[in-house]
Amino acid sequence: MTYMPKIDRRTFLVSAAAAGGGLALGFHLPFGLEAAQAAGGAEVNAWVVVQPDETVIIRIARSEMGQGTLTGLAQLAAEELECDWSKVAYEFPTPGQNVARKRVWGDFFTAGSRGIRESNEFVRKGGAAARMMLIEAAANEWKVPVQECTAANGVITHKGSNRSTSFGKVAEAASKIEPPKDVPLKDPKDWKIIGKGVKRLDSPDKVTGNAIYGIDVKLPGMLYAAIQACPVNGGKLKSYDESKIAGMKGVRKVVKVEDYAVAVVADGWWQAKTALEALPVVWDEGENAKVSSASIAAWLKEGLDAEQAFVGNKGGDVKAALASAAKKVEAVYAYPYQHHVTMEPQNATARYTPDKCEVWCSTQNGEAALATTSEACGLPVPKCEVYKTFLGGGFGRRSTSQDYVRQAVLVAMEMPGTPIKLLWSREEDMTHGWYHPITQCKLSAGLDADNNLTALHVRISGQSILAKVRPSALQEGRDPATFSGFYPGGTEAAIGYSIPNILVDHSMRNPHINPGFWRGVNINHNAIYLECFIDELAKEAGVDALEFRRKLMGKHPKHLAVLNAVAERAGWGKPAPQGVHRGLAQAMAFGSYVAACAEISVDGNKVKIHRIVAATDPGYAVNPAQIERQVAGSFVYGLTALFMGECTVKDGRIEQTNFDSYDSMRIAEMPKVETIIMPSAGFWGGVGEPTICVAAPAVLNAYFNATGKRIRSFPLKNHDIRMA
Repeated sequence: MTYMPKIDRRTFLVSAAAAGGGLALGFHLPFGLEAAQAAGGAEVNAWVVVQPDETVIIRIARSEMGQGTLTGLAQLAAEELECDWSKVAYEFPTPGQNVARKRVWGDFFTAGSRGIRESNEFVRKGGAAARMMLIEAAANEWKVPVQECTAANGVITHKGSNRSTSFGKVAEAASKIEPPKDVPLKDPKDWKIIGKGVKRLDSPDKVTGNAIYGIDVKLPGMLYAAIQACPVNGGKLKSYDESKIAGMKGVRKVVKVEDYAVAVVADGWWQAKTALEALPVVWDEGENAKVSSASIAAWLKEGLDAEQAFVGNKGGDVKAALASAAKKVEAVYAYPYQHHVTMEPQNATARYTPDKCEVWCSTQNGEAALATTSEACGLPVPKCEVYKTFLGGGFGRRSTSQDYVRQAVLVAMEMPGTPIKLLWSREEDMTHGWYHPITQCKLSAGLDADNNLTALHVRISGQSILAKVRPSALQEGRDPATFSGFYPGGTEAAIGYSIPNILVDHSMRNPHINPGFWRGVNINHNAIYLECFIDELAKEAGVDALEFRRKLMGKHPKHLAVLNAVAERAGWGKPAPQGVHRGLAQAMAFGSYVAACAEISVDGNKVKIHRIVAATDPGYAVNPAQIERQVAGSFVYGLTALFMGECTVKDGRIEQTNFDSYDSMRIAEMPKVETIIMPSAGFWGGVGEPTICVAAPAVLNAYFNATGKRIRSFPLKNHDIRMA
């Protein structure tokens, strides 16, 4: 979808549809390059389109799901372009165009907090190259040396004659200039837009209701489909009796979807859903129907002491150090399956003909959706296209799998030429997710006679996400993502403590429930395991939790800096208000350094979280205002997971089917969040996911300080602990 101020929306859409965008009048959908053409804009390069009215369209390859990446990437390009920010608009190029143009926009994948940190350089170069071409076009018109011309705020000026012109007036000429090969970038000290809390570009459409999500797509002659897959993952569709719903109003077709699901196509989605519920279906649930949460837990427990395990971090001789320790401390933690619960259920609209297959959908990975479309319909990629919309929540669910895209294409193939919108019910969405992996963890530590930590063994037992979603990424069978937060070094998720003897290993156990990337992923539970255990060790050593950490962090200055920042802001070491208790946590995640100090009070089984002070060092802070929102939003996700988030398994299937059995924290339960943004430069870290991981351990450590009780399995509702 494209937000284009100063363009009559009705005229714009009629023109776009005529240009082949496949759009129905009145729907503001993404259709890539046709947008600029329909409005008379000139493509300076792949990233920048300038229109005669001086509107500058910046193309954004990454997906926007509320995290603000769209605006941040536009800031990066606009900074180097030297355009007027008040005239910036955006559009999403399609993955098909990306392939056709030799992946000029790079990676469309939007997950792992990578949107800005992994594309900042070439996005900035796109803006810088466009600026250079615009200046050259003006210089050519004036017949003056390029070096004598500058650009600022969308205006090009010749220093010698003081002549000036606008981007819009030279854009057409600039589009014919060969792009420069050497594209220098600004020094960060000269940034004017990067680092500013500018308003989000997507807000106007969302406030006015013009924003289009996948669920909003409407095409001429469109029909609707509801689908039901075998409730037990891995089970099969045995039979169904189509005759029982043949006379139901609006029903057009019943479609078998491969060997595991059945769909009903109707004039309206509610008609399709109602008919599907009335359709007699027999499933072959298979052996997986015997699996339960209890059987999974027992299997994972065995892994805590298994002889064979994949090693993620090893230093010194842990076995010998533990054997000779003056004091040995051990604890076992457990973390459950959790669902993404995106507000927008999975959906996709597909139109198939023997010569073309098009899909409109919310996806975190446009290129994966395109590949899925091609594979499902059998047409080569150049004959397929995917049009991305806004996402009504992603959190990793729309990156891990494009299963809903595949289903939509397969159903559409049964009715060639007819657009089919496939929409999962909430129940289907809840019970056929790709869940936060389930794990258990045994931690063993040794303290010497002076209460120094000399040894740490962390044994993780549980699922590997990569073994399911991307086996090719395994390293000799080892899943590196499992060790997030425990890496011995590097730029992604390194441990922040120096321990002379350390071993972190993983006993891989993969139940049939699909694991997936869930906002924050493995660092969410790993931070709980490590940071709560560090607090346990501090207690055993009789040392203040902050001081105990500081002794281990001398070689980890960035970890220590964010920890010190939250401790100072929260007043650690000074008396808290009456009845209020504090807890700390720190980690490195997604390339950023984060820490939190939580302040809570406890009244019986009710926990009131008064305040969380959070510090983030992302290297560079593109939009500080958005970072503050992301930190606060991440705590909603992290605290909901801590107190309420659990998917359980009975008879092989997920038991939670809707929001009545999978709750979320309320606005009144939200603590005050104080965000400290402390970019130290020199690297690009993520923002959307890192701070999730420190919310839970900070609260848990505060809870121990308040009650003397250490909770090691989650969610807290299972211990009758609620949010106040």
